[in-house]
This record gives sequence, structure tokens and C-alpha cells, in this order.
Amino acid sequence: TEPPPFYASVTGKPLFRAPIGRSMDEFLAESNLHGWPSFRDQEVVWENTRVLKDGETVSVTGTHLGHNLPDRAGNRYCINLVSIAGRPGGAPQ
Repeated sequence: TEPPPFYASVTGKPLFRAPIGRSMDEFLAESNLHGWPSFRDQEVVWENTRVLKDGETVSVTGTHLGHNLPDRAGNRYCINLVSIAGRPGGAPQ
């Protein structure tokens, strides 16, 4: 099955799909440990997401999403939950 998408709250575009390469329990445990949803490189929808030189993670339309805080496992995108609480673009409210 496909991992569930996490949509931008402003545009409705998919920003992340998770979990990929780990279980849902592992995704939730890491997110709970750090206090916000934590995504890895393979879970980022790069067509709609950018990481600035200072580590700030933004949507392609410029909405602040969170920050890249790398750890021993690689890049870890810690994202503000309100930024990914959206619905698919065109979905009814």
C-alpha cells in the first residue's frame, strides 16, 4: 500500500509521504520523541518542498514548514503540524 500523504495547509499540495523505509510505529516514535512530525529524505515530495541553505524547510510557494535537523541517520525534516494539516487541493472543506 502507498504511504499516506501529508498535504500543505495553504495549497493542498502533497509535501510528504510517510512512512517510507520504516514502519508507521517507527515514524510515530521518532515524531513523538522530537515533538513534531519528523520526515526523512525518501519521504519528501521534492516537487513541492525546498530546503534553504540555513536548513529552513519551505513549500515551493514559500510557506514555512519547519527545519532540517540532521542526525546520525541523515536528514530529518522536523515539520510544524499546522503546516501539514491540509487537504488535497480541490478537496471540499
